[in-house]
Amino acid sequence: MNEDVYRSADGIRGPEPARAPGQAPYEPAKIERVPPAPGPAKVERVPPAAEPVEAPPESPSKPPKRQRVVLADPRSKSTPTLRALVELEEQNSWGTVLITDLVRRQLRSAVALAAIVVMVLGGLPLAFYLSPDFASAEVIGLPLAWLLLAVLPFPLLLLAGLSYNRVAERHEREFVDMIEN
Repeated sequence: MNEDVYRSADGIRGPEPARAPGQAPYEPAKIERVPPAPGPAKVERVPPAAEPVEAPPESPSKPPKRQRVVLADPRSKSTPTLRALVELEEQNSWGTVLITDLVRRQLRSAVALAAIVVMVLGGLPLAFYLSPDFASAEVIGLPLAWLLLAVLPFPLLLLAGLSYNRVAERHEREFVDMIEN
């Protein structure tokens, strides 16, 4: 092979950068100096307008009176909430009990929904085994068992996930309401 097709770099021959046949070999870009920027632009004076422009009124020598800005009502119920949040963050006995209760409620609802899904999906093969007529029934030329086992799990799992999400959010809202009150 020709040396112009391959180049040598640190003793290792590697292919040239891709180029079309008959194209000149690669040459690095040439660096040219940029000419300096032109000097400052000339400013021409514009004759004054025919009518005098009114000057804004002079600011008073006295600064404006200070106003107090209140961002929150000082009589708000923030103290119990703050105390509850601090106790939750410090993980003392009361905060630990509250968090443990929330986790237990969410675990209980997750296990209940999982048991429903397992019973429905696990019950189908059992129903097909116990009732051969049900298993051999056909819908649109396909066995009902195939349709139920291939199609039913997807909407069932979607509904189980959506319902668990709603239940978990409700538990969390109740938890936050209990802490804030």
